[in-house]
Amino acid sequence: MKPVMWIFAYGSLIFRPGFCYVERRRAFVKGWSRRFWQASPDHRGVPEAPGCVVTLLSDPDDHCGGCAFLIDPAHAEGVLEAIDTREQAGFTRQQLALLPAPGEQPFAHGITWVAAPDNPHFLGPLPEPAIAEIIAARTGPSGPNQEYALQLFHALRDLDIVDSHVETIIRLLAK
Repeated sequence: MKPVMWIFAYGSLIFRPGFCYVERRRAFVKGWSRRFWQASPDHRGVPEAPGCVVTLLSDPDDHCGGCAFLIDPAHAEGVLEAIDTREQAGFTRQQLALLPAPGEQPFAHGITWVAAPDNPHFLGPLPEPAIAEIIAARTGPSGPNQEYALQLFHALRDLDIVDSHVETIIRLLAK
């Protein structure tokens, strides 16, 4: 019997998973923050004008909210291969404890994809107005970068998750 597999989504996988799943539930990871600090030369931008997408950054005092998808073990290998291909521009797999809410005990461990600061597409700690300028101007094969930011904002709201960084970027885009 194959083991149970959970996927943790904190960015576009929340609103566009692109794979079948058995269950979807709100989840948090402790010790991580979500930031628009990863360049997207392949989805929300192009190599000459990359967009900005989110990654997770180690932050011992924070929690990042998103959702967890339970994957049918019969489809696990195909799901991992598809997400590895989708997240190929600097993202690598990480296994993290999944919490139902900050401060609660984990309900499972899950796999997610993180773009570490040493990857070639990492933008670093850009000021939020600069991030919003990039997002407002860039488009890639998956659509406008601004659409990505708005879909993420709404997906988080639907999960009753408030992320101050995402909220600030959306406020700046509205100006």
